[in-house]
Amino acid sequence: MTTENKICFQHGMRDGCPIALGYFAVSFTLGIAARNAGLSAIQAFVASVLNNASAGEYAGFSLIAAGSTYLETAIMTLVVNARYLLMSCSLSQKLKPETPLRHRMLVAYDVTDEIFGICVAQPGYLNPWYAYGAIAVAIPGWAFGTCLGVIMGNVLPTRVVSALSVGLYGMFLAIIIPPARKNKVIAGLVAAGFAASFLVNRLPLFSGLSTGIKTIALTIALALLAAVLFPTDTVNSEEKKEEVH
Repeated sequence: MTTENKICFQHGMRDGCPIALGYFAVSFTLGIAARNAGLSAIQAFVASVLNNASAGEYAGFSLIAAGSTYLETAIMTLVVNARYLLMSCSLSQKLKPETPLRHRMLVAYDVTDEIFGICVAQPGYLNPWYAYGAIAVAIPGWAFGTCLGVIMGNVLPTRVVSALSVGLYGMFLAIIIPPARKNKVIAGLVAAGFAASFLVNRLPLFSGLSTGIKTIALTIALALLAAVLFPTDTVNSEEKKEEVH
C-alpha cells in the first residue's frame, strides 16, 4: 500500500465511523426481524456481511419468515436493491479510467446510500482506498449489530422483543416521510403503495399468491407506473417548487 493509499484509507475510516454507529443501531432491529424469521446469530451475521442493505435484508427476512421460495427471495432482494445498480454506475464515473476491474468490483460490493454519498462528495477522482476505509468500519458495525439483535432477541422477554420489532418500522417511516413531505408525487406514491398492499392482502382474487409474489408484483407495478406517469423531470420540478416555497 502506497502512502497516498494509506492516507485515503485512514480518511475513509474516519468518515465511515459515524456511518458504522448508525448502522449498528439500525441493524439491531434487523436482528430482531432475523430472529423472528428463525435465523441464528451466525446466519444473521453472514447475511449482513453479504447484503449490507436495510430494505433488502428486511425484505429477505420477511420472505424467509413467510416461507417463500429461494427464487422469490432472490428476485425480491434484487428488486429492492436495484437502486444500487444506478449508484454503482454513477460512482464508476468518479474512478479514474485506468482503475483495474478488481478495484471497481470491490468498491461496488458495498455501495450503500451513505457510503455512496461520502464517496461522491470526494473532490476529483475517487481513490478506491477511501471507499475501502469506509467499508472496513461500516460492514462490521452492520453485521455485529444484526448479530447482537438476534442474541438479545433470544434473551429478552417476548414483550420486549415485540416492542423492539416496531423500531424497524420506525426506521422505514424515517426514510419515507422526509422525501414525502418535500414532494407531493412521492407522497402520493407512498399512499398508493400502502393502499395497494392493503387491497392485495384483503381481496380473495389474490389469496392464492404467496407473500413474496405479491410484494414483488406490487413493487414492479408501482415502480413502472411511477416512471411512466411521473418522469424524473416532473419529480425534480416538484422538489424545486417546494424549495422555493
